[in-house]
Amino acid sequence: MEIAATRTLTLSPPQSRQFSHTFFSKNLGSLPSLRFNLSGRRNFSFKSTNLRVSATSMSAFAAQKLSPETFLDKKESGILHFVKYHGLGNDFILVDNRDSSEPKIAQEQAVKLCDRNFGVGADGVIFAMPGVNGTDYTMRIFNSDGSEPEMCGNGVRCFARFIAEIENLQGKHSFTIHTGAGLIIPEIQDDGQVKVDMGEPILRAEDVPTRLQGNKGESVVAAELVVDGVSWNVTCVSMGNPHCITFGTKDGQDLRVDELKLSEIGPKFEHHEMFPARTNTEFVEVLSRSHLKMRVWERGAGATLACGTGACALVVAAVLEGRTDRKCTVDLPGGPLEIEWKEEDNHIYMTGPADLVFYGSALL
Repeated sequence: MEIAATRTLTLSPPQSRQFSHTFFSKNLGSLPSLRFNLSGRRNFSFKSTNLRVSATSMSAFAAQKLSPETFLDKKESGILHFVKYHGLGNDFILVDNRDSSEPKIAQEQAVKLCDRNFGVGADGVIFAMPGVNGTDYTMRIFNSDGSEPEMCGNGVRCFARFIAEIENLQGKHSFTIHTGAGLIIPEIQDDGQVKVDMGEPILRAEDVPTRLQGNKGESVVAAELVVDGVSWNVTCVSMGNPHCITFGTKDGQDLRVDELKLSEIGPKFEHHEMFPARTNTEFVEVLSRSHLKMRVWERGAGATLACGTGACALVVAAVLEGRTDRKCTVDLPGGPLEIEWKEEDNHIYMTGPADLVFYGSALL
């Protein structure tokens, strides 16, 4: 698979300069020379083995007037055009698949594209497909390991912004999306943020699913889970995909999530025998009744900078355990999300950003 891309990045202050680069790789599995031009002010390069990267200034990039709808209009045999977005650092390759109900690439190709060393780099590939059962669109996702999750909160915000771009929608808009987790309704706000009606949480143990026995009716709330010899308190919630949320161990020691060795403990939760479909795991630190901090180990993707469904699930867990109110700010490694579990309709609402990263093409 060969990849060509045009990339736009914004550097954080104090540098606060913008730059773009284009790249083309003859061989997806190798890397040769790299050159950047930061708005014409600085040049540097290094050599590796087979990837050529060159840069253009922002003025040259702007002159091309690239946009998703014009870029994706290109119809070339054997070439996949895509747009990359991220939601708080949880990044996705978005594919315009509105002309077919079958993904344009196979799961093994998605794995190669998501590889951060030999591919584009992403937590997953998202396909915008025709709607079914009266919905406007269908959203499918392939994770970076090739598995297919039911839904993704950060992904659905990126999906909404992608649709707005390719449909040239301006201002506040909402639409209905069919997902593996059911109906999802995102609404693009006037400030560009995306508010998503994530529906109702699923709490019945066998529907999450988990083999842990319900200890609060049919729900699993602050129950004991032994992982690698350590007893944890966990609450299990499904947002259409399974989540295991923990605020600390059974001995009463609250988490300090920055001290957590996530790469060691995360896989042990994900593949625990109590979760027949594996699980996403949120490790949570309570800062106040309306402020939480979390790190996440995602099923099929590992440690990510953000997880929207996870942020929703942990607020549900925090309310069920009596730790917080129903409206919270959740700090993720990539930034904050606003989550509200409304009592009047039992729905969870997530609000956060989704940002364009670059446009690209992959030779399949």
